[in-house]
Amino acid sequence: MTTNIIAYQGYPGAYSHLSCRHVHPEMDALACGSFADAMFMVERGEADLAMIPLENSTAGRVEEIYRLMPKTQLHIINEHFEPVNHCLLVKPGTLTTDLKTIASHPQALAQCDGHIKEMGLRQIAHLDTAGSAEELSHRTDHTHAAIASSLAAELYGLEVLKDNFQDKEGNTTRFIILARDSHMPKLEPGITFMTTVMFTVRNMPAALYKALGGFATNGINMVKLESYMASDTMQATSFHLDIVGHPHQQSMKYALQELDFFAKDVRVIGTYPANPFRFKRDASLLS
Repeated sequence: MTTNIIAYQGYPGAYSHLSCRHVHPEMDALACGSFADAMFMVERGEADLAMIPLENSTAGRVEEIYRLMPKTQLHIINEHFEPVNHCLLVKPGTLTTDLKTIASHPQALAQCDGHIKEMGLRQIAHLDTAGSAEELSHRTDHTHAAIASSLAAELYGLEVLKDNFQDKEGNTTRFIILARDSHMPKLEPGITFMTTVMFTVRNMPAALYKALGGFATNGINMVKLESYMASDTMQATSFHLDIVGHPHQQSMKYALQELDFFAKDVRVIGTYPANPFRFKRDASLLS
Protein backbone atom coordinates (compact mmCIF):
# COMPACT_ATOMS: atom_id res chain seq x y z
CA MET A 1 0.00 0.00 0.00
CA THR A 2 1.30 3.42 -0.93
CA THR A 3 0.14 6.64 0.69
CA ASN A 4 2.32 9.29 -1.01
CA ILE A 5 2.89 10.71 2.50
CA ILE A 6 6.24 11.68 3.97
CA ALA A 7 6.01 12.27 7.72
CA TYR A 8 8.12 14.65 9.81
CA GLN A 9 8.21 15.98 13.37
CA GLY A 10 7.23 19.57 14.05
CA TYR A 11 4.89 22.30 12.87
CA PRO A 12 4.26 23.02 9.19
CA GLY A 13 7.12 25.25 8.09
CA ALA A 14 9.75 23.51 10.25
CA TYR A 15 13.15 22.77 8.71
CA SER A 16 12.12 19.11 8.51
CA HIS A 17 9.13 20.22 6.41
CA LEU A 18 11.45 22.27 4.21
CA SER A 19 13.67 19.20 3.74
CA CYS A 20 10.62 17.16 2.68
CA ARG A 21 9.89 19.74 0.01
CA HIS A 22 13.48 19.77 -1.23
CA VAL A 23 13.88 15.97 -1.45
CA HIS A 24 10.35 14.78 -2.25
CA PRO A 25 8.28 17.72 -3.54
CA GLU A 26 5.92 15.22 -5.22
CA MET A 27 4.84 13.80 -1.83
CA ASP A 28 2.40 15.13 0.76
CA ALA A 29 4.35 16.24 3.85
CA LEU A 30 2.55 15.44 7.12
CA ALA A 31 3.41 17.14 10.42
CA CYS A 32 3.62 14.88 13.50
CA GLY A 33 3.84 15.72 17.18
CA SER A 34 6.95 13.64 17.87
CA PHE A 35 9.73 11.70 16.15
CA ALA A 36 8.13 8.47 17.37
CA ASP A 37 4.79 9.43 15.78
CA ALA A 38 6.46 10.08 12.42
CA MET A 39 8.51 6.89 12.50
CA PHE A 40 5.71 4.59 13.62
CA MET A 41 3.39 5.99 10.94
CA VAL A 42 5.83 4.49 8.45
CA GLU A 43 6.08 1.29 10.49
CA ARG A 44 2.28 0.89 10.35
CA GLY A 45 2.12 1.68 6.63
CA GLU A 46 0.27 4.97 7.19
CA ALA A 47 3.11 6.91 5.53
CA ASP A 48 5.61 5.85 2.90
CA LEU A 49 8.60 7.75 4.28
CA ALA A 50 9.78 9.73 7.30
CA MET A 51 12.22 12.66 7.23
CA ILE A 52 14.15 12.45 10.52
CA PRO A 53 17.03 14.70 11.71
CA LEU A 54 19.98 12.72 13.04
CA GLU A 55 22.61 15.36 13.73
CA ASN A 56 23.36 19.06 13.43
CA SER A 57 26.75 20.63 12.82
CA THR A 58 26.20 23.06 15.73
CA ALA A 59 23.92 21.25 18.18
CA GLY A 60 25.29 17.71 17.69
CA ARG A 61 23.33 14.46 17.58
CA VAL A 62 19.60 13.99 18.15
CA GLU A 63 19.99 11.31 20.80
CA GLU A 64 16.33 10.29 20.85
CA ILE A 65 16.59 8.88 17.33
CA TYR A 66 19.28 6.38 18.34
CA ARG A 67 16.96 5.03 21.04
CA LEU A 68 13.96 4.87 18.72
CA MET A 69 15.58 3.10 15.77
CA PRO A 70 16.02 -0.30 17.51
CA LYS A 71 12.32 -0.24 18.40
CA THR A 72 11.37 -0.21 14.72
CA GLN A 73 12.14 -2.30 11.66
CA LEU A 74 12.62 0.76 9.47
CA HIS A 75 15.37 1.13 6.90
CA ILE A 76 17.46 4.14 5.91
CA ILE A 77 17.08 4.58 2.16
CA ASN A 78 18.71 8.00 1.73
CA GLU A 79 20.29 10.94 3.52
CA HIS A 80 19.84 14.69 3.09
CA PHE A 81 21.90 17.64 4.31
CA GLU A 82 19.82 20.78 4.86
CA PRO A 83 21.60 24.14 5.36
CA VAL A 84 19.85 26.00 8.15
CA ASN A 85 18.95 29.53 7.03
CA HIS A 86 17.36 31.32 9.96
CA CYS A 87 15.05 34.15 8.94
CA LEU A 88 13.89 37.06 11.10
CA LEU A 89 10.12 37.01 10.60
CA VAL A 90 7.65 39.77 11.42
CA LYS A 91 4.07 40.78 10.74
CA PRO A 92 3.81 42.58 7.38
CA GLY A 93 4.53 46.29 7.75
CA THR A 94 6.65 45.90 10.88
CA LEU A 95 9.76 48.08 11.17
CA THR A 96 12.97 47.10 12.93
CA THR A 97 12.40 49.93 15.40
CA ASP A 98 9.00 48.46 16.37
CA LEU A 99 10.47 45.24 17.74
CA LYS A 100 10.91 44.47 21.44
CA THR A 101 10.76 40.65 21.74
CA ILE A 102 11.73 37.64 19.65
CA ALA A 103 10.77 33.96 19.96
CA SER A 104 12.09 30.66 18.62
CA HIS A 105 13.51 27.29 19.63
CA PRO A 106 16.40 27.72 22.14
CA GLN A 107 18.93 26.41 19.60
CA ALA A 108 17.83 28.94 17.00
CA LEU A 109 17.98 31.75 19.56
CA ALA A 110 21.50 30.68 20.54
CA GLN A 111 22.61 30.56 16.90
CA CYS A 112 21.34 34.11 16.33
CA ASP A 113 22.32 35.49 19.76
CA GLY A 114 24.79 38.06 18.47
CA HIS A 115 22.34 39.66 16.05
CA ILE A 116 19.55 39.55 18.62
CA LYS A 117 21.69 41.41 21.15
CA GLU A 118 22.65 43.99 18.53
CA MET A 119 18.95 44.70 18.08
CA GLY A 120 18.33 44.79 21.84
CA LEU A 121 15.49 42.26 21.75
CA ARG A 122 14.27 40.16 24.68
CA GLN A 123 14.39 36.45 23.88
CA ILE A 124 11.46 34.06 24.45
CA ALA A 125 12.09 30.31 24.15
CA HIS A 126 9.59 28.25 22.16
CA LEU A 127 9.31 24.51 21.55
CA ASP A 128 9.58 24.87 17.78
CA THR A 129 10.86 27.40 15.24
CA ALA A 130 7.79 27.07 13.00
CA GLY A 131 5.55 27.07 16.07
CA SER A 132 6.92 30.48 17.03
CA ALA A 133 6.07 31.72 13.52
CA GLU A 134 2.55 30.30 13.75
CA GLU A 135 2.06 32.04 17.10
CA LEU A 136 3.35 35.33 15.67
CA SER A 137 0.80 35.15 12.85
CA HIS A 138 -2.04 35.43 15.41
CA ARG A 139 -0.69 38.51 17.17
CA THR A 140 -2.09 41.95 16.44
CA ASP A 141 0.86 44.06 17.59
CA HIS A 142 4.12 44.75 15.74
CA THR A 143 6.52 44.48 18.67
CA HIS A 144 7.20 40.75 18.35
CA ALA A 145 9.36 38.73 15.92
CA ALA A 146 10.19 35.06 15.34
CA ILE A 147 13.13 33.11 13.98
CA ALA A 148 12.11 30.39 11.54
CA SER A 149 12.45 29.24 7.94
CA SER A 150 11.40 31.05 4.79
CA LEU A 151 8.79 28.31 4.33
CA ALA A 152 7.25 29.27 7.68
CA ALA A 153 7.00 32.86 6.46
CA GLU A 154 5.21 31.65 3.34
CA LEU A 155 2.77 29.41 5.22
CA TYR A 156 1.86 31.91 7.95
CA GLY A 157 1.75 35.11 5.91
CA LEU A 158 4.80 36.70 7.54
CA GLU A 159 7.47 38.99 6.17
CA VAL A 160 11.19 38.11 6.09
CA LEU A 161 12.76 41.18 7.65
CA LYS A 162 16.29 39.72 7.56
CA ASP A 163 17.59 36.64 5.76
CA ASN A 164 20.55 34.57 7.03
CA PHE A 165 20.01 35.92 10.52
CA GLN A 166 22.32 33.33 12.13
CA ASP A 167 25.65 34.54 13.53
CA LYS A 168 27.75 31.93 11.69
CA GLU A 169 27.42 30.34 8.27
CA GLY A 170 27.60 26.61 7.68
CA ASN A 171 24.98 25.40 10.19
CA THR A 172 23.67 22.19 8.60
CA THR A 173 21.35 19.38 9.67
CA ARG A 174 21.75 15.82 8.41
CA PHE A 175 18.46 14.00 7.87
CA ILE A 176 17.88 10.31 7.27
CA ILE A 177 14.95 9.17 5.14
CA LEU A 178 13.25 6.08 6.53
CA ALA A 179 11.09 3.49 4.79
CA ARG A 180 9.29 0.34 5.88
CA ASP A 181 10.96 -1.86 3.27
CA SER A 182 14.64 -2.23 2.46
CA HIS A 183 15.79 -0.51 -0.73
CA MET A 184 19.24 -2.07 -1.21
CA PRO A 185 20.72 -0.22 -4.19
CA LYS A 186 22.66 -2.10 -6.85
CA LEU A 187 26.43 -1.92 -6.45
CA GLU A 188 27.62 0.21 -9.33
CA PRO A 189 31.11 1.55 -10.11
CA GLY A 190 31.58 5.29 -9.70
CA ILE A 191 28.97 5.62 -6.93
CA THR A 192 30.04 6.15 -3.32
CA PHE A 193 27.73 4.32 -0.93
CA MET A 194 27.13 4.71 2.80
CA THR A 195 26.07 1.80 4.99
CA THR A 196 24.63 2.24 8.50
CA VAL A 197 24.90 -0.58 11.04
CA MET A 198 23.59 -1.02 14.59
CA PHE A 199 25.18 -3.54 16.95
CA THR A 200 25.86 -4.41 20.59
CA VAL A 201 29.30 -5.57 21.72
CA ARG A 202 29.78 -8.88 23.52
CA ASN A 203 30.86 -8.85 27.15
CA MET A 204 34.57 -9.55 26.65
CA PRO A 205 37.82 -7.56 26.92
CA ALA A 206 38.52 -5.27 23.94
CA ALA A 207 35.25 -6.33 22.29
CA LEU A 208 34.72 -3.00 20.51
CA TYR A 209 38.34 -2.89 19.33
CA LYS A 210 38.04 -6.40 17.91
CA ALA A 211 34.59 -5.80 16.39
CA LEU A 212 35.83 -2.77 14.47
CA GLY A 213 39.22 -4.22 13.58
CA GLY A 214 37.86 -5.87 10.45
CA PHE A 215 37.06 -2.51 8.92
CA ALA A 216 40.66 -1.34 9.41
CA THR A 217 42.26 -4.51 8.03
CA ASN A 218 39.97 -4.45 4.99
CA GLY A 219 40.48 -0.77 4.23
CA ILE A 220 36.93 0.30 5.06
CA ASN A 221 36.47 3.92 6.15
CA MET A 222 34.29 4.43 9.24
CA VAL A 223 33.00 8.02 9.32
CA LYS A 224 30.71 7.97 12.37
CA LEU A 225 30.47 5.93 15.57
CA GLU A 226 27.87 6.76 18.23
CA SER A 227 27.25 4.87 21.46
CA TYR A 228 24.08 4.73 23.53
CA MET A 229 22.63 2.60 26.32
CA ALA A 230 20.16 0.20 24.75
CA SER A 231 18.45 -0.95 27.95
CA ASP A 232 17.44 0.23 31.40
CA THR A 233 20.05 -1.99 33.05
CA MET A 234 22.93 0.32 32.06
CA GLN A 235 24.90 -2.81 31.11
CA ALA A 236 24.47 -3.22 27.38
CA THR A 237 26.09 -0.53 25.23
CA SER A 238 24.91 -0.33 21.65
CA PHE A 239 26.53 1.43 18.72
CA HIS A 240 25.48 3.22 15.55
CA LEU A 241 28.11 3.02 12.80
CA ASP A 242 28.30 4.79 9.43
CA ILE A 243 30.67 3.22 6.91
CA VAL A 244 31.76 4.21 3.42
CA GLY A 245 30.98 1.11 1.37
CA HIS A 246 28.39 -1.33 0.05
CA PRO A 247 27.66 -4.74 1.68
CA HIS A 248 28.17 -6.49 -1.68
CA GLN A 249 31.80 -5.36 -1.90
CA GLN A 250 34.14 -8.22 -0.97
CA SER A 251 36.06 -6.08 1.53
CA MET A 252 32.80 -5.14 3.26
CA LYS A 253 31.74 -8.79 3.40
CA TYR A 254 34.93 -9.67 5.26
CA ALA A 255 34.59 -6.70 7.63
CA LEU A 256 30.95 -7.48 8.44
CA GLN A 257 31.81 -11.14 9.07
CA GLU A 258 34.36 -10.05 11.66
CA LEU A 259 31.84 -7.66 13.21
CA ASP A 260 29.34 -10.53 13.49
CA PHE A 261 31.91 -12.65 15.33
CA PHE A 262 32.73 -10.09 18.04
CA ALA A 263 29.33 -8.33 18.30
CA LYS A 264 25.69 -9.33 18.65
CA ASP A 265 22.36 -7.99 17.42
CA VAL A 266 24.13 -6.76 14.28
CA ARG A 267 21.67 -5.10 11.92
CA VAL A 268 22.38 -3.30 8.67
CA ILE A 269 19.69 -0.62 8.69
CA GLY A 270 20.48 0.97 5.37
CA THR A 271 22.72 1.30 2.33
CA TYR A 272 22.29 4.45 0.28
CA PRO A 273 24.24 6.78 -2.04
CA ALA A 274 26.48 9.22 -0.17
CA ASN A 275 25.03 12.72 -0.36
CA PRO A 276 27.17 15.12 -2.47
CA PHE A 277 27.40 17.41 0.57
CA ARG A 278 29.85 14.92 2.08
CA PHE A 279 32.30 15.47 -0.75
CA LYS A 280 32.50 19.17 0.08
CA ARG A 281 33.47 18.34 3.66
CA ASP A 282 35.79 15.39 3.09
CA ALA A 283 37.42 14.80 -0.28
CA SER A 284 38.93 11.55 1.06
CA LEU A 285 35.53 9.86 0.59
CA LEU A 286 36.18 9.94 -3.10
CA SER A 287 39.48 8.06 -2.85
